[in-house]
Amino acid sequence: MSATLDRLKELGLTLPPAAAPVANYLGFQRSGNLVVISGQLPFGANGQIDPAHKGKVGAQVSPEAAAEAARHCALNVLAQLRAAAGNLDDAVVSCLRLGGFINAAPGFSAVAGVMNGASDLMVQVLGERGRHARSTIGVAELPLDAVVEVEGMFEVR
Repeated sequence: MSATLDRLKELGLTLPPAAAPVANYLGFQRSGNLVVISGQLPFGANGQIDPAHKGKVGAQVSPEAAAEAARHCALNVLAQLRAAAGNLDDAVVSCLRLGGFINAAPGFSAVAGVMNGASDLMVQVLGERGRHARSTIGVAELPLDAVVEVEGMFEVR
């Protein structure tokens, strides 16, 4: 069994299958020891976005629900990483960067707190290998009216 998958299980989480792209792009791109993960939406285990994770944070979505959505995005980033690297233990050296896009209502500026949902999960699951650089940006709209989208870059073996 995988130590990383065991940590997910301890958190009450299961790694979903890597989501298939919905347009003309790849879910991930590997170049040498780098894997770039395309933006992942907060799809749940059923392949759908929970209605609580749709809309604008600061309007119809609370910051807490948006942080939970970011956590789902991070789980989907890890699913893509496993598809790219083969496993999440020996193959993954480090999470280099996460980028977060927050569907923010006008005047909502606490986007960093929302993105902590993704950052915290990455560290909980990968330990020190999960510490990363990060950008968080409030945006006007996201695909499928998702409240959050998260992308990543990883060093792998």
